[in-house]
Amino acid sequence: MVVNLRAIRGATQIASNDARAIGEGSKELLSAILKVNDLAIDDVVSVLLTSTADLNAAFPASALREIGFAGVPLLCAQEIDVPNALPRTIRVMLHVRSERSMADIEHVYLHGASVLRKDLAQ
Repeated sequence: MVVNLRAIRGATQIASNDARAIGEGSKELLSAILKVNDLAIDDVVSVLLTSTADLNAAFPASALREIGFAGVPLLCAQEIDVPNALPRTIRVMLHVRSERSMADIEHVYLHGASVLRKDLAQ
């Protein structure tokens, strides 16, 4: 068994700028990434989350602590505010330990964020 370090990308678009929507969207996205890649939270090395400038009601990382990520290094940042970019979007990059090859890693794009990477959208 060979375990490698892999990066997994994902994004979701949420309905509104409120703490509950940000939290639910963050939890849904991370849970989906873990599920499709057959990963446990113990496999996660670190998580980088970004959100668009119009999402400032809560930190996406705060909600992840509620579902078991308390021991995982989490970092939130603001996405570059590009004109006409997709609004209300949370993006993520996880670094994980996995037996999967890079080609077998599944990236997850949910809801309106599926337009960001139609080739990878769920």
